[in-house]
Amino acid sequence: MTDARSPVPGDRVRPSSDPAVANTGLRGRVALVTGVGRRRGIGSAICRALAARGADVVFSHWKPYDRAAPMPPDEDEPGALLEELRATGVRAQGVEIDLSRPDSPERLLDAATSLLGAPSILVNAAAHSVRDGFEALDAETLDAHHAVNVRATALLSVHFARRYQGGSEGRIVNFSSGQSLGPMIGELAYAASKGAIEAFTRTLAAEVGHKGITVNAINPGPTDTGWMTEELREALAAKFPSGRVGEPEDAARLVAFLAGDEAAWITGQIIHSEGGFLRS
Repeated sequence: MTDARSPVPGDRVRPSSDPAVANTGLRGRVALVTGVGRRRGIGSAICRALAARGADVVFSHWKPYDRAAPMPPDEDEPGALLEELRATGVRAQGVEIDLSRPDSPERLLDAATSLLGAPSILVNAAAHSVRDGFEALDAETLDAHHAVNVRATALLSVHFARRYQGGSEGRIVNFSSGQSLGPMIGELAYAASKGAIEAFTRTLAAEVGHKGITVNAINPGPTDTGWMTEELREALAAKFPSGRVGEPEDAARLVAFLAGDEAAWITGQIIHSEGGFLRS
């Protein structure tokens, strides 16, 4: 249920967490979600949203990358998330894998199929992100971003599509960051890699539609997964009509919608679901 009261100036309108919004429209389907390393992360929120709708979930994580991030490592994941998902009554498994390796996409799909059965939903939420800028950008930085953000996403998607047996329930959801809407100063490699995903999404959707697979990408806008300082959060919040920054659950609800039957006619789209974020 949503809060019926009208927001007042400066009030931060929060998304509903009422379990009554859950349904079982994805019961019997297996979802594979990458990039699930932190309890507050978008990947973890996606797993919860899919499980709340009845999907069985296999997720991937890679601790060495999470430990190197500027945020404190969340060492309780993935065990805590597995317990949480299984408590909802669905099957759940985690796979630790380095998606920067060329053979990882096929290995991950093999593992998911062995653990829970062939997935009909693929969510490519894993991302490599290191700030650079034109003064610092080098070949190593470009290659690292390309390996995870482009190559792993592309190979997971095409191997998923090749294995998919047909039917109207195939879903691929990728993640962009709004590169087509404006610059990302100091993040040249990341912006280039995510821009490539927007182009890849549109073309793959046209190629695999005959198999009953939809392919879309989400730009969630600035989302607080634990990396924002209070000062940055407040500064960004002023750029949103709702007075708050994005939260992982905002993106997760859209992923769950795109994974369901209601979104069967939506494909080849880059969805800028960023709460009316004002770039100017």
